[in-house]
Amino acid sequence: MVKIEIQDHDGKVQSIEGEPGASLMEALRDGGVEISSICGGTCSCGTCHVFLSETWFERLSRRSDDELDLLETLPSFKPQASRLSCQIQLNDDLNGLRLEIAPDE
Repeated sequence: MVKIEIQDHDGKVQSIEGEPGASLMEALRDGGVEISSICGGTCSCGTCHVFLSETWFERLSRRSDDELDLLETLPSFKPQASRLSCQIQLNDDLNGLRLEIAPDE
């Protein structure tokens, strides 16, 4: 299991676990974290937007052009922190991942 620490919109921190191979979005949703994910993980809505610290951000593969195009349309976009959780696949290297849920937009 991959341990994930999440800070929500109100600053509340909670920890969940996700299965390696699942998307981060699925782990968040299955763990009871309030995240919209309206499109269901097809990289077309931006409602699963999260912020990662630079340390974690650098550990991930680079964003696809589609992901970046969508993120850049969001008012809360942060170039060195923003990712769509539907585009991050969990693996053992992400154990201990810390993130913040981006504002609803």
